[in-house]
Amino acid sequence: MQLLNLIRYKNLLFIILIQSLIKYVLFEAFKLETTLSDIHFSLLVLASLCIAAGGYIINDIFDVNIDAINKADKQIVSKHISEKMAYNYYLFFTATGVFIGFYLSNHIGFPGFSALFILLAALLYVYATYLKSIMLIGNIVISFLVATSILIVGLFELFPSISSQNIILYQEVFSILIKYAFFAFLLTLLREIIKDIEDINGDQNGGLTTLPIMIGRKRTAIIAFVLGIATLGVILIYMYASLYRQPIAMLYFLVLVIGPLLYFCIKLFSAEKKESFRKLSSLLKFIMLFGILSLLLYKFDFV
Repeated sequence: MQLLNLIRYKNLLFIILIQSLIKYVLFEAFKLETTLSDIHFSLLVLASLCIAAGGYIINDIFDVNIDAINKADKQIVSKHISEKMAYNYYLFFTATGVFIGFYLSNHIGFPGFSALFILLAALLYVYATYLKSIMLIGNIVISFLVATSILIVGLFELFPSISSQNIILYQEVFSILIKYAFFAFLLTLLREIIKDIEDINGDQNGGLTTLPIMIGRKRTAIIAFVLGIATLGVILIYMYASLYRQPIAMLYFLVLVIGPLLYFCIKLFSAEKKESFRKLSSLLKFIMLFGILSLLLYKFDFV
């Protein structure tokens, strides 16, 4: 159980959900001929999970002192799993993810795609060891990696199957993936900033230079508010441009995405304690979940 908590199994389930919805709901709704069989798609998901799990582990290894303050009750490395064992787990998961990525890339005839898995693993390591200590850069890197977990399905499933007959349709579907990836990027960036406010004490003790440490909680909360309003604007523009003739989809986004996000922005003004920011962080996970679940609307032709 401690290993499952170490690799953040709940977050990994989220990766399984989104990648499965893309293949079995979005792609099937457009009746696309995809590249990977069910078995090879499962391997793609497994590779994504392994790379992500390795990233969580290496981050916890380098955050031992910080976690002792920020989440002493949930700390795993050094408390329940030794640093040496955690590092062995990191090597296992990362090597497995890169190996599977290498296999799949060669299987679809694009061996160069294997570099993507190496890049992702490298970015996660550099993030844990260096980038997270640089104001905003670490937040942006994590947000980019989350967006990549969406786009990678399109790269492996659609790119090898593109032909002159289907290129317009495939471009349309890939543009949908880009919109969802951008949505995930913005919400993840927003959540990372909120988590930095929540963890300011431990981060400061660990020598990090996060945004709240550099400019304070209040100013960072204002920046988060502006980013939240900007995200609202992006979603509203998408709704106006793509969903104005789909009342069910409009209602879905208004109730389960726009409403909660507006509530988040309002509550930011009164948030002061660590617990308040923790609740706001959880609310953003809720918003992201229902944003991703909106892919189901394609199955029922509501989009």
